[in-house]
Amino acid sequence: MNKSDLIGKMASDAGISKAQATAALNSFLSSATSAMKSGDKVILVGFGTFSVSSREARKGRNPQTGAEINIPAKKVVRFKAGAELNSAL
Repeated sequence: MNKSDLIGKMASDAGISKAQATAALNSFLSSATSAMKSGDKVILVGFGTFSVSSREARKGRNPQTGAEINIPAKKVVRFKAGAELNSAL
């Protein structure tokens, strides 16, 4: 399912227009992004939790040449599925 499929499903389930569903989804995405940028978790009870964690710098290898490369530290998004989502799958 891509973004436009999700918008269509949201619109039909909620009985709203696709424009309203698009606005709602974009609002959620920007709010969640802002929260995670500031270090907060986004918790959707029953669905799951989005959080940000730091990945340390490390050494890796170029698979084509075998040369050692430095992989810089970065922040990554983590998702932990909630109990209801796990049981549904």
